Amino acid sequence: MFETLLLNFLFMLFPVLIFLIFFENRPHAYNHKILVLLIAATMILCIAKPIRLETGFIFDLRYVPFVIAALYGGYKHTLPLYVILNVYRFYIGGEGTVQSLLFSTAVLILVPSISARFLRSKPKGRILWATSIAVLTMGCYLIILGQIMNKLDTQFWTLAFYALTTHAVVMAILMILLEQILANLRNRERIMQSERLNVVSELAASVSHEMRNPLTVTSGFLQLLNLSKNLSPEEKGYVELSLLELNRAEKIISDYLSFAKPQSESRVYSNLMAECEYTKNVILPYATIHKVAVEFSFNNPLSTHYDSNEMQQCLINLYKNAIEAMDGVDDAVLSIAVFASGQNIIITIRDTGVGMTKDEISRLGKPYYSTKADGTGLGMVMAYNTINKLKGRIEVTSEKGKGTVFRIIIPA
Repeated sequence: MFETLLLNFLFMLFPVLIFLIFFENRPHAYNHKILVLLIAATMILCIAKPIRLETGFIFDLRYVPFVIAALYGGYKHTLPLYVILNVYRFYIGGEGTVQSLLFSTAVLILVPSISARFLRSKPKGRILWATSIAVLTMGCYLIILGQIMNKLDTQFWTLAFYALTTHAVVMAILMILLEQILANLRNRERIMQSERLNVVSELAASVSHEMRNPLTVTSGFLQLLNLSKNLSPEEKGYVELSLLELNRAEKIISDYLSFAKPQSESRVYSNLMAECEYTKNVILPYATIHKVAVEFSFNNPLSTHYDSNEMQQCLINLYKNAIEAMDGVDDAVLSIAVFASGQNIIITIRDTGVGMTKDEISRLGKPYYSTKADGTGLGMVMAYNTINKLKGRIEVTSEKGKGTVFRIIIPA
């Protein structure tokens, strides 16, 4: 029985693994069709290899993937699974075929109807929803079976115990895995979006920097020329028009830079808990890709005023730099600690990476300086500017080959 149970659990993991390995980056419409086929294959395998109890009863886990598809996909994706499930069940034949049809029809009608409410729930809520529905589904099935048998003996209660606990445990484990995968995908998308914004910001900073210099020089010379008494009124008009156009070009550059680096409309007063939790969750998939373990602790009762978006971007930049500094390092660990010391909020970011020399540390935060070959240094500039706005400071200690510690001190 235990070997068959493990085999059925492997069937449950089959669509998840195949999808992540081969189809994750395909178009969404294409992915939905692939998932339906993979879940259908899982149900068929579960029916073909049922769990056999010593008492002679058999049961399978066909309704676990069926319920998951119904909750996440609604009627659109559940209907083809319903057809495939019953066609295969009729192909096998034997007792219980009609009952299986009626029961799967009831599941098809009821479960997808709560899909919208299910999807609006938080991850923990979705796990509880799915587990409860799996238990309820099997419970209803057992009630119907008990009425057919007209004999609730020890063998029946043994079946009920194993069927209910197996469905509950398998559903809970699968839902935890699915929710973690979905969270990782969302966080990865956030990181990718952050990277895209960084590219735009870097381009904007470079373009504005390079264009403002000649604009400023040209504007200065035109203003000097405009003071000349040798110019005719018509020529002065041309100069003034040129100055207006230069000012307009300057405004366009400023607007583009503001678009690339939007500012928050309001500040918040908090203890940084929300920002630290959010940025930790965002960076976890990136750390996993680089084989870096993340340790996080928070013990800060103090609060301060700050820009939430800027603080998030500041922390993400520092975390990302620390992770990249540990690329290729064995047993790499990123340690993040937030605590209070006197009237200051302290954030320490410690890595076990390549480290920096004193000269490199002294140049951190300078425009266009980076220890990375393809870096621009603008991320560190932004981090230092964010902390400076809070009248705080960043202290850096590092040793080549042993790692670096960033200590952010923010007055509460």
